[in-house]
Amino acid sequence: MESEEKDLVKEPFTEYGTYSYADYLTWEIDEMVELIKGKVFRSAAAAPRRKHQEVAGLLFSKILQHLEGKNCKVFIAPFDVRLPVHSKKDEDIFTVVQPDICVVCDRSKLDEAGCLGAPDLIVEVLSPGSNKKELKNKYEVYEESEVQEYWIIHPSEETLVIYNLIEGKYQPSKLFSHGDIIKSNVIHGFELDLEEFFSNID
Repeated sequence: MESEEKDLVKEPFTEYGTYSYADYLTWEIDEMVELIKGKVFRSAAAAPRRKHQEVAGLLFSKILQHLEGKNCKVFIAPFDVRLPVHSKKDEDIFTVVQPDICVVCDRSKLDEAGCLGAPDLIVEVLSPGSNKKELKNKYEVYEESEVQEYWIIHPSEETLVIYNLIEGKYQPSKLFSHGDIIKSNVIHGFELDLEEFFSNID
């Protein structure tokens, strides 16, 4: 019996269950997990690759510097973003994600637990094995939750795609890479020179 209880703490969920944010809060686990429509998604690896961390860290610092003194706030993972559908009660929230970077301009969505509601901008930096989750599952919930702008960065290919929400549906940009200068519709005045940006990533 004691062994079963230890196993329950170590592995409190199954691949086939449906879980809420209330369940998520009770878990004592070492790895990063996210909930997408009640389903559990594990981190693709024990820790992100070095280039992933460089890309995320450098972009975060650039956005942070740009937003100094402004209303919007930028956050870097791990940072819980809860995306409610009908109710904001913990037991009624079935999507909890940890985007690599998110920008929140409506500060009423911020609390001690993270962000309750859709950020204005989300950036995901792809990792090996995570592409399906980022490109399909997260794409769907970000669109449904009305995240206004969604960036996907492929660090090894040094490319970036921006999805802008137009009339409730995401419209993709072209595939940006070296030589392009990125402008955000959400972070007013922010520009990112990809030639300079990726040249600073080893």
